[in-house]
Amino acid sequence: MEYDGLFNLIEQLILCHSPSGWEQEIDRFLLQRYQALGVEAYQDKIGNIIVTIPGQQSDRAIAITGHKDEIGMMVHQYNDRGQIKINRLGGSYPWVYGEGVVDILGDRATVSGILSFGSRHVSHSSPQKSQQMDQPLLWEQTWIETLLSQADLEQAGVRAGSRVVIGKHRKRPLRLKDHIGGYTLDNKASLAILLLLAEQLKNPVPTVHLVASTQEEVGALGALYFSQNQSLDALIALEIIPLSQEYAIEPGAAPVILSQDGYGLYDERLNGELVQVAAESGVPVQRAIIQGFGSDASIAMKFGHVCRGACLGFRRKIPT
Repeated sequence: MEYDGLFNLIEQLILCHSPSGWEQEIDRFLLQRYQALGVEAYQDKIGNIIVTIPGQQSDRAIAITGHKDEIGMMVHQYNDRGQIKINRLGGSYPWVYGEGVVDILGDRATVSGILSFGSRHVSHSSPQKSQQMDQPLLWEQTWIETLLSQADLEQAGVRAGSRVVIGKHRKRPLRLKDHIGGYTLDNKASLAILLLLAEQLKNPVPTVHLVASTQEEVGALGALYFSQNQSLDALIALEIIPLSQEYAIEPGAAPVILSQDGYGLYDERLNGELVQVAAESGVPVQRAIIQGFGSDASIAMKFGHVCRGACLGFRRKIPT
């Protein structure tokens, strides 16, 4: 797919809300997209969306995963002035989002509000002063202003546990030359790769399961469920890889293959096979170790669900 088409596909994926455990919007998009491609897809009991491409060797199977959920916030409680207190969902931090519009996904309607941190025109007698000078901003110090009554929020189905995500108009990605800047590229760009694979992959040697996995951000629950119930020779996770000075990852187009992350080791034999295939295809790759990171593959390996796992990633330069 040429760049314009790929950008447009990723943009459509990004604009589908999909906080962990409340992924109906991205589910509808993926199932409709697969149907339009003439590809059979199904959703399992936990919520993974799966395309199975039969292989030449029916006794062998691999899974390629790209998670469809995103980080965000959850409603903790609210008052009669329409102020909502929140907890984080997955690895989200208020300094990444900043003050601005968020969408609260109620059971019956979506309502918008402003993620708020308090006035910055304060003296040392105000609790907000420490946020300017001394310590990081914590979720406990934030709230959402909706200006709705308690009855309005209840009518929309807003409750403890309702998911909250960045407002859609803030999510729209930006083209920066040949890069994409925006929220939720982790892991909507990988879903675009799964869609392209479903369209182009024909007659593989092993059976290939393309898995848009659920709830990766809160423990890889979807990948664990799938790998527990499906015999796999290997699981390859498609991921976005942070570009930071602490990691030996160079800028450029070369994808990254991980040897280790915060959950454990990846399989070096499988990594070697990926490197060999890349070399035969003329694609340069990089090898790296990353801490504070995990993927469907490393978590599935840690819990003994798969014997071989790998993580193949593309790099990011800006917060996503």
